[in-house]
Amino acid sequence: MARNLLRAGHQLAVFNRTREKAEALEAEGARVAVSPEDACRGAETALTMLADDRAVEELHLPAALETGATHISSSTISTALVRRLAAGHAARGQGFLSATVFGRPEAAEQAKLLVVAAGAPDLVERHRPLFDAIGRQTFVAGPEPWQANALKLCGNFMIASVLEAFGEAFATLGKAGVDPHVFLDAMNAFFASPIYANYGKIIADGRFEPAGFALKLGQKDIRLLLEVTQECASPMPLASLLRDRMLAGMAQGQAEMDWSSVARVSARAAGL
Repeated sequence: MARNLLRAGHQLAVFNRTREKAEALEAEGARVAVSPEDACRGAETALTMLADDRAVEELHLPAALETGATHISSSTISTALVRRLAAGHAARGQGFLSATVFGRPEAAEQAKLLVVAAGAPDLVERHRPLFDAIGRQTFVAGPEPWQANALKLCGNFMIASVLEAFGEAFATLGKAGVDPHVFLDAMNAFFASPIYANYGKIIADGRFEPAGFALKLGQKDIRLLLEVTQECASPMPLASLLRDRMLAGMAQGQAEMDWSSVARVSARAAGL
């Protein structure tokens, strides 16, 4: 994402808790910052992409940003934290948007992410050039930043449901002696979906490392979704099942594997 912002002509200061990851962008024109405060110094906009609530809260972005600047959070975090961030930035005269993204690392590299933005309409429009630089299409979820996170969590739920469905189907076909790749070819012809094609192949091949998106992060997202269901009084029983299936995978040492490795839970249950 940072590389594509640079390619679009934006001036960029970058900070990563693992400094070597930030230094990789220095040759392409980025200034490597020594701290979040240093990265935000003089910036019109600060964009964050972090793993979870704790990592975002540790940055203390409202205190680091200048008055009038905007924080864009692309992290998949809780809707409760997004509301706290929005209030904190507003109290300091700063803007705040949530702009979550869909897409594995290769999509990010090719600037083909799907961006889901939410917040004040004027702020969304002002920052569209940034979204255009990192993605192929932008969807606006609503005027409240947390709405983008609710949409992202429901989207990840849809993907996780596909992973679980593939795992169960492949386990049954494995017991039936059917080649999973033949089943995958049939499903690709039927659904014609890149999600089915990409994740189906990963599961059929059993290629769960290196992870494009770790199982522990997928389980975190489903847990956050269940918090939204509490807020909205909207039961999602399949989400509860997915949380437990992913937890079972983590208990079996799969936390750092790709989240599609949840299929191994079904395979083990079938005695494969």
